[in-house]
Parts: sequence; C-alpha cells; structure tokens
Amino acid sequence: MAGIGEVAKLAGVSTATVSRALSGKEHVSDRAKQRVLKAAAELGYVPSHNAYSLATGRNQNVGIVLPKITTWFFSTMVATIQTELVNAGFDATLYTLSSGKEQRERIFNDLLLRKRVDAVLTIAVRPSSRELERLNQVGKPIVGVGGPIPGARSFSIDDQEAGRLATEHLISLGHTRIGIITASPIDDTEFAQPVQRRMGYEDAMNAANLEINSAWFGESNFDIAHGYHLAKQFLGDPRNSPSAIFCAADEVAFGAIMAARDLGLRVPEDISIVGIDNHELAEFYGLTTVSQDVPGQAAQAAKALLEILQSDDPNAMTNFEEEHILPLQLIVRSSTARVRAN
Repeated sequence: MAGIGEVAKLAGVSTATVSRALSGKEHVSDRAKQRVLKAAAELGYVPSHNAYSLATGRNQNVGIVLPKITTWFFSTMVATIQTELVNAGFDATLYTLSSGKEQRERIFNDLLLRKRVDAVLTIAVRPSSRELERLNQVGKPIVGVGGPIPGARSFSIDDQEAGRLATEHLISLGHTRIGIITASPIDDTEFAQPVQRRMGYEDAMNAANLEINSAWFGESNFDIAHGYHLAKQFLGDPRNSPSAIFCAADEVAFGAIMAARDLGLRVPEDISIVGIDNHELAEFYGLTTVSQDVPGQAAQAAKALLEILQSDDPNAMTNFEEEHILPLQLIVRSSTARVRAN
C-alpha cells in the first residue's frame, strides 16, 4: 500500500501539504489539493488514522452534547453539524443527557475528557463552571449553541427579542386580545428560552398598554399535542376568547391552527397565530413565524469549532467567553391578518 511520501512525490508537494489537503485543513491552494487528491486516488492511498493521531495528538473527533434528539430542533442541529464536520474530515460522537444527572456527570467528568474527543460542541446545554474547568484542564475547546456560556464561545438568538417581535407583529395588525402558549420553565433549565420568550410577549403588551389576560396563558411541552389542547381551551370559550395567539414554538402553533379549524374557526380571518422557529413545515401550514435559522446557527457553531481545531495557533485551543447573537427574521405567511372589525 502506498504511503504519504509516495503521494507527496507524485503530486510534487511536501508530505505536510498532503496531510493538510487530505484532512480538510485550510492553507492549501485548490490546485495543490487537486494534485494531492488525484495522486492519492491513483496510488490507492488511505490515510492512517493511527498515524495521524500519533503525529498530532488529535483524533479528528468532536463530542456533541445535547438534551435529546427526538425533536425537530435538535435533529436539525445535529444533522447540520455532522455535515459540516464530515465535510472537513471529522467524526462526531453524540452524547444525550436524557437519563438525568448521573449520565451528565459521566459525560462531562469522564467521557469528554478522554483523548478520543478533540473538542466539544453543546446544543442547548450550559456547562457548569466546574465542567468547563475540567475541559480547560485537558485542553479541549468548546463551542455552544442556544445561549451564552460564561468562559466559552457561543452562538444563539435573543429569545426575548423573538417573543417581542412576534407579539408586536400581532399588535401592528390591530389585535388587542392576544393569548400566549409557551413552555414550562421546568422543561428548560439551561437557558430559560420559554421564560425569555414570554418576557418578550409581556414587553410588547405592556408597551402597547394592552391587558395580559391570565385566561389566555398556557404552558405546553413545545409540541403539537399540547398546543392543540391549550388553544382549544382558549378558543372554545364563546364569551372570552382571544383574536390572536403567540406560540413560543412553531410546533405549538401547528397544534393551535388545527384546534382552531376543528372548532370551525378560520385562520387568519377569525384567529391569527404566530410562532417562533421557521420549522421545516411552517410553510406547509402557512405559519407566520420568527425565524431563528436553526441550520444557520448550527453551521456557524460547527465552522467556528473547526476553525479552532484547524488553526496552527496553539492559543486557539484556549477557551474564552465570546457571545455571538444571530439575527432574527419575521416571515409573514397566511396565518396572520388584520383583526376583523366587529
């Protein structure tokens, strides 16, 4: 079997250039990379992972930590991140925290500290100061998605602003009776997105001097079934129902749309509904939503981590606090309209 030296000789480059080209690192011209790939193909060269690991102390493997993978948000995040990593020649090891505190302790205090993982990318998980200290002690960089992480780089949206923007859209259409369906704070202890989005709703309502009616407030599990149930309670009261509902997640909004239709209400003529996410089914439902560009957040976080791992600067591996707040976009579709005149 051909070795790296033979590939370098045939391509007319150094062995270091061959290594960089085949590992997906930058600082290699397209022309040189193409010569290396052609030479490797002709010689049937397969890079040795063990040799690379011994030479660099790296395994080209990133540990991804997240609460669960069963929802659209998390599965979309993971799929995007894995694509970025694979395209750069990196593997990914997935760790979920679905089994509670003991599983989390083993992941952060043991598994992530082993040599098989070069770096860590967290999704909606905020490492504690102790967990981050352990990663720093073994020189593992970390990048997070979902909210600020003291002492580490992170990418997120302003959830309070997202809630405010969604509610202001309804107010701009003349709605004054606006309900809200969010999630229980217990369901999200890491970054309190449900609380932040509710605060944005309250900011917009208070700024417009509108009443916040407790009868039109509900907490769900951020899923279609709970959105359906709560919206049906709001809209089923013939004497006290809202003209619009702000749903703090698109999947909740899908349930609300179905509840309205089951009650014989027209969306948006009788009830306007807005969400947050820009879920892949949002266009199908005609849902007006505040897009948080889930694939974009994931891609930026993965690229930032890859830039660290591919850097020739040894200081790049050092964690430091740097928060990136990504832009929001209101996408208006057919689920919202001006309030109907009485």
